[in-house]
Amino acid sequence: MEVIDLSLLHSNVIDEININESIEFKPEVYADTDIKKFRFIHVEGDIKRETDDDDLIDLSVSGEMVLPDSISLEDVNYPFSFKIEGSLQEILGNCPNTLDILEILWENIVLEIPLKFTKVEDLSKFHGDGWRLLSEEDNTHKDNPFNELLKDFGEE
Repeated sequence: MEVIDLSLLHSNVIDEININESIEFKPEVYADTDIKKFRFIHVEGDIKRETDDDDLIDLSVSGEMVLPDSISLEDVNYPFSFKIEGSLQEILGNCPNTLDILEILWENIVLEIPLKFTKVEDLSKFHGDGWRLLSEEDNTHKDNPFNELLKDFGEE
């Protein structure tokens, strides 16, 4: 059910459209993102007629995307869930008789993609010639040669 026909709702033949679907995106849609693939995407909710000019949408979306780990670059599963609530007129700008649900879902999924995501817990494996990866706890400023200057700067 990628395209939803709203004409029966707009002509008051039915009161609401119930949605309970598993959705798939074609790989071309997310080819230019960090997403490697989707495990599943499930959409559940409804669309109701609010006024003659507007419909209300209330959807719960959950799924799992496969992303590269920010540190190890291995594939990791990243679960996501969000709600889409509100006026279709505000979301789309007008109330057409058909609704491409994939367009609305994609706009919201893009907001769920984290900038950095890792499941690596042991950072000691990540080191090289003259460098090593530090955790936030290990990142202390004891050996910072600019500590004295920073203290003076903070007092002014």
